[in-house]
Amino acid sequence: MAEDWAADVRKYASNADDMAIAGIVRYCGIALQKRDSSLVSFTDKEEVARVRDNFLKKKLGLTNSDAELDRAIETVADQMKGDRTKNRVTVYYLLAEHFGKLSAMS
Repeated sequence: MAEDWAADVRKYASNADDMAIAGIVRYCGIALQKRDSSLVSFTDKEEVARVRDNFLKKKLGLTNSDAELDRAIETVADQMKGDRTKNRVTVYYLLAEHFGKLSAMS
């Protein structure tokens, strides 16, 4: 699946950091090869928990409360609500940016 992840991220962050995008693409790895796993479903509670636990807590090392992390995920969901497809790379980029953790992805 050939996807221009940077172009999708730039729809929401015009000055997106290419190194951070590349780091997120590397982190996501094989998940980006299938359409279903390359997208985030904000209506699926298990998916939201996976984003919170695996990306925000494990990868970014955040120790905020689950409620606070869930609010940040909700904020990104609201930001992307006009887009039918919520690309995982874009979601992760916006979350890392929200928490000031883009450097962890570079």
